Amino acid sequence: MGYYQIHDEQVVKTDIENLWNFVSDPSNLKKLTPSKLGFKMMTSTHTEMSEGMIITYRITPLLNIGVKWVTEISHVKKQNYFIDKQVYGPYKLWHHQHIFKVIDEHHVRMTDIVTYALPFGIIGDLVNLIFIRKKLKSVFDYRKIALNKIFHK
Repeated sequence: MGYYQIHDEQVVKTDIENLWNFVSDPSNLKKLTPSKLGFKMMTSTHTEMSEGMIITYRITPLLNIGVKWVTEISHVKKQNYFIDKQVYGPYKLWHHQHIFKVIDEHHVRMTDIVTYALPFGIIGDLVNLIFIRKKLKSVFDYRKIALNKIFHK
């Protein structure tokens, strides 16, 4: 079984407070997820993000088959970073760091570092090579476009 990492960066034209408030609110996940993934939030998350918060949602990544995904917010340092990790879902391991760095009062660098592993040993490695890595890249590309539309008004 291989462990993989995706590193993605984007400069968002807004201040840290607005970006943090938007990105750290799980109810905004749907706005940052391609509609073809059929994202549906399963839990109410209208509270401030905090360590230990559990977020449950459903996605349909392949052949319209729904997959339940449960993540936990394991670390939060307001306006600096937060980390979510998979508790239950399609990956053997999912660890996602969201890091925010103020460039100036109107620009914030947002960095994502995702470490993940797939189940099924060598078959999972092959599926990653053929499909999963490209799919994850397309999700981050979509999110960049969505954030630009939201904040570059």
